[in-house]
Amino acid sequence: MAVGAPAARLEGAEKVSGRARYTEDLRLPGMLHARLVLSPHPRARIARIPKEAALEVPGIVAVYTGADLPIGTAARRALAKEEVRYTGEPVAAVLAESEAAAADAVERLASVVEYEVMTPILDPMDAMRPDAPAVTAVILADAEAAAHAAASAGAEDQEKRPSNITNHVTYKRGDVEAGLREADLVIERTYTTPRVHQLYIEPQCAVATTDPASGHVTIYTATQGQFFVREQVAKALDLPLQSVRVVPLTIGGGFGGKIQLIQPMAAALALASNRPVRLILTRSEDLLLSTPAPECVMTLKTGVKKDGTLTAIEGKLIFDSGSAPAAPTGIGALLMGGYYRVPHFHVEAFEVLTNKPAVGAYRAPGATQANFAMESQMDIMGRALGLDPVAFRLHNAAAEGDPMPDGKPWNRIGLREVLERLQRHPAWTGRETGDGVGYGIAVGGWPGGVESASACMRANTDGTFQVVTGAIDVTGTSTTFAQIAADVLGLPVDKIQVITSDTDTAPYAGMSAGSKTLYTVGAALQIAAEDARRQILEIAAKEMEAHVDDLEIANGQVRVKGAPGRSLAVAEVAARSMRFGAKHPPIFGAGSVPSPKTSPGFAAHLVKARVDRETGAVKILGHVVFQDVGFAVNPAAVDGQIRGGAVQAIGWGLIEAMRYDESGTLLTSTLSDYPLPRASDVPPMDVEFIEVRSQYGPYGAKGVGEPPIISGGPAIANAVADACGVREVSLPITAERLLAALEGGRPRA
Repeated sequence: MAVGAPAARLEGAEKVSGRARYTEDLRLPGMLHARLVLSPHPRARIARIPKEAALEVPGIVAVYTGADLPIGTAARRALAKEEVRYTGEPVAAVLAESEAAAADAVERLASVVEYEVMTPILDPMDAMRPDAPAVTAVILADAEAAAHAAASAGAEDQEKRPSNITNHVTYKRGDVEAGLREADLVIERTYTTPRVHQLYIEPQCAVATTDPASGHVTIYTATQGQFFVREQVAKALDLPLQSVRVVPLTIGGGFGGKIQLIQPMAAALALASNRPVRLILTRSEDLLLSTPAPECVMTLKTGVKKDGTLTAIEGKLIFDSGSAPAAPTGIGALLMGGYYRVPHFHVEAFEVLTNKPAVGAYRAPGATQANFAMESQMDIMGRALGLDPVAFRLHNAAAEGDPMPDGKPWNRIGLREVLERLQRHPAWTGRETGDGVGYGIAVGGWPGGVESASACMRANTDGTFQVVTGAIDVTGTSTTFAQIAADVLGLPVDKIQVITSDTDTAPYAGMSAGSKTLYTVGAALQIAAEDARRQILEIAAKEMEAHVDDLEIANGQVRVKGAPGRSLAVAEVAARSMRFGAKHPPIFGAGSVPSPKTSPGFAAHLVKARVDRETGAVKILGHVVFQDVGFAVNPAAVDGQIRGGAVQAIGWGLIEAMRYDESGTLLTSTLSDYPLPRASDVPPMDVEFIEVRSQYGPYGAKGVGEPPIISGGPAIANAVADACGVREVSLPITAERLLAALEGGRPRA
């Protein structure tokens, strides 16, 4: 079988050899270089933008401000008009014949823009006050959230609220107060997580060009969702949808942050100048104005009986959404303990605006924050009652059919299976004891993304096949698509070519986000391949004078079952359908699927860590991830996804945070200031697959991209508590803060 076996990524050679074509490599005749002038203030009125300061620079073609370049509210980033709402908000765009001239002009113009500085609101708690000034007068809806959210957004509280609270989601069942009274132990803690950036390798980029005669615009870009970009650009620029074409180029990482950001602005600049425009952000610009994961403050109160039975969960999540709504309130509230059986449940989540850049999705948005609180709380309760942490979770784990917080039943769920595998693993059963060494576990999952999708495939006369999709390959999905097509057709994988086409020619596919690309597009492709296979067999049956049911395809041959001497090459079958006077129609398979039901994916982390009491430094000595993958179509790709997610979880747990000073200036605006995990930070790591097959995904597969990052942070925090007796309730657990806690004698929580 072509599926279930490790396969090298089809585009791997191009990437490692430097032949892959990225947006920054694109050069069009007459192309102008765009650079943005960014606000140095988080909140200010724009008093004056003296364009002449930039126009005096040789090579400058034009300077645009918000008044010159109207962009609708569908754009995530547009030029500010009267007031800036965050440090890094663009206030002007410079077009030049060269990158150097554009950079020079931006520097000159930025130094003379005049602002009337106002006091910013940087703390979401301050922003929630009824008397707090509004961060923005216009509330923009976030269209990206649905690409990641795999469950309903929850009930919207319609009561009058302070203007900076833009969303309030509540999930409730039972009587929490009664549940807390039933408990033998009640624990209440407040947890915090910071803003964390996706830190993809390739900064945001787009090249736009127009046809002056028709007014059509073409955008070449790195995006996780080309059809979404087309729709949002058309809305932002008030263009017919068919007037916008998006051509996806090789994407240098995304993790949820490469959906739609600067594409509307690039298109607007191209339309205004009637020339191709290249807009590439520098790393610092990307950190200043892109869409990181939101910081979150969470209060959690739980009740538990002596035997480990949960009686009540009461929680509140406050997401700092920055200058526009985009926080994952629904998923956060759903997953704060939503995968445990508990009779009394009340969790609410608030989205609050502040004078910071608007946030976006980062791999399992909302789940990572909520899970840190819940799995830390489970560890605290288990320790206080002397319970085995794995058995405690198994005792309360939800199963298929149990209600989620929104009242819907969990579909087939592998939560218990991953915990049971962890319970038997030698790294857990053979735990060592030693000064400063501790173990931590945590479990969590993702409900599963859904979206409709389509795919097609066509035969070539040499017996090869081309798969055509609109899905962006971020993580090796094209290789997996080739495996599926090859398996259905009984051909070697090298006979399959996967083409990601543009919005003018590709069959529809949703965003490559929310762990749903293989789950949805792969299912559509499987149908398309089966359609093509049926056509091959029907043609071969006529040519060989045999019954279709008596034929099979193997090793590139259509043959009569039990009579291998009677065969016809697939290439010959295809050729007979594509020539002058052909008696058969060309082989062309098509497949489409509606949004399927969700297939939740869960992962458990086991972390072994050492704490240096002299410095507060945490060293991870071992890391095992147990994940329900449904079915691993390409085990190599799945293994890579899990390891990558686990490394990012180490970043969340120990290292990463976007930090602002009290004036709203970003202090981590370069890679020198924003720390990322290095190879030396990554411990020996084992990955264990658990296959609880989906009823809906191809071959039983389910999304694997989100679950591996979710539980790493709390597993690290739990290992630290086990190692040194200090409970850290804020991520990341830095050496400085942990040392201060050790010296202060903070007790075990």
